[in-house]
Amino acid sequence: MTIKNYQALAEQINNLKKQDKMDLSSDQDLSIAIMNLISLEEHFFFTAEKTGKPSYLDLLNQTRQIRKDLLKKIVKDYEGEVWCVSKHLLAASMRLMEVGTKQLGQNKKSEAEDLFKKAFDLYSLFWAVNLGMIDTTGLKKLDDGMLNKRDEQPTGLMGKFSAVVKKVIDCCIE
Repeated sequence: MTIKNYQALAEQINNLKKQDKMDLSSDQDLSIAIMNLISLEEHFFFTAEKTGKPSYLDLLNQTRQIRKDLLKKIVKDYEGEVWCVSKHLLAASMRLMEVGTKQLGQNKKSEAEDLFKKAFDLYSLFWAVNLGMIDTTGLKKLDDGMLNKRDEQPTGLMGKFSAVVKKVIDCCIE
């Protein structure tokens, strides 16, 4: 299905929500949990190497299994490297958020804002891939008509994905 405009995309997503086929609020929470599991995997790896204790690799493996099980709940239809792309988009987004937070703590606000924007762009790309906005035959047409006139003009394809994600994923819905 080709997405004609933002309203059509939002309507399609809202219809799925009504049919209980998709809960983007829960999926967003789940994606953040997956980000943290990926970080735990990294920390268990580095701790195993720094301490020389292989028991941390057992913890890494257990954490990895949980992450894989949870990622399957969001990344349903994947081919080629979409699974790994999804995992790495979440990992990179999380890492950029952490570095941005450190920059913010050092009063480097503009550097932090740049990192946060990049983190959100990667996070939005994750959702674009997993909501079917990108398919194997190429990118579905996302044009400026998908945005409300009051929206800021996004730049490039990543900006357009971010604008759509901002509109359709609301973590505050209970």
